[in-house]
Amino acid sequence: MPHMRQRKDVLYMDKKALLVVSFGTSFEETRRKTIDAIENELRQAFPERRFYRAWTSGMIRRKLRETESTVIPSVQEALEQMERDGVTDVLVQPTHLLLGAEYVRTEEIIHANLHRFETVAVGAPLLCNRREADHLAKTLEDIYAGLAETDMLVLMGHGSAQMVFPAYEEMARQFRRDGHENICLGTVEFAPGIEPVLACVRQYRPERVFLAPLLLVAGDHAANDMAGDRPDSWKNQLAALGPQVICCVKGLGEYPAVRAMYVRHAMRARNLS
Repeated sequence: MPHMRQRKDVLYMDKKALLVVSFGTSFEETRRKTIDAIENELRQAFPERRFYRAWTSGMIRRKLRETESTVIPSVQEALEQMERDGVTDVLVQPTHLLLGAEYVRTEEIIHANLHRFETVAVGAPLLCNRREADHLAKTLEDIYAGLAETDMLVLMGHGSAQMVFPAYEEMARQFRRDGHENICLGTVEFAPGIEPVLACVRQYRPERVFLAPLLLVAGDHAANDMAGDRPDSWKNQLAALGPQVICCVKGLGEYPAVRAMYVRHAMRARNLS
């Protein structure tokens, strides 16, 4: 949900900036297909703005710096750099999925730095309200429209310790409203976990389960927790119940319809500033 601080000074195009904030990933292939793709579409949508990026995961930033000599700034570092560059009008679009802890921390950092700029607008995360959660649910229904009655789609989300909006619950309700009893979701961290998924598979007894990440990038969680070979991976826990499990290791950021949602959020924030 956008928030702004604004003065009535005349703004010049060369003082405008776009900051795209992501959690980050050390998986280069999915990074190019997801985070980089979203950044490129946002840059095309706001050609009048100088582009900046920031990642919120200190662990991933350190890993890339040590293994690839790639330096990606934190949100604080990016804001300070923009001030040094003479930027006065900032549009921030996070690529976070939820109104959860990562997004809230990003907002807190930005709020603490409002004094550096004349205008700051912050776009909403992907699943910021019921309308957007329902839209993503319908988008996934379209993507997996070829499911047979004997198939099931299982979505693995991340989860958050702090949820301002119950996005997963709303998506599950939308699947039910649309008559898709064979689509269910759980989380790899925090509640509700995998248990609702296992219960759903036991009740529905599908012949095949298509297992996909409800994550922006298909990184470590998708490769290991979801599709890995460990006995406790989601793939193996589901296979132990009998169905054939087919892993679709593709991050949400790879879908044009999802990337378009982020662009709309950024445009809405800009228009409200």
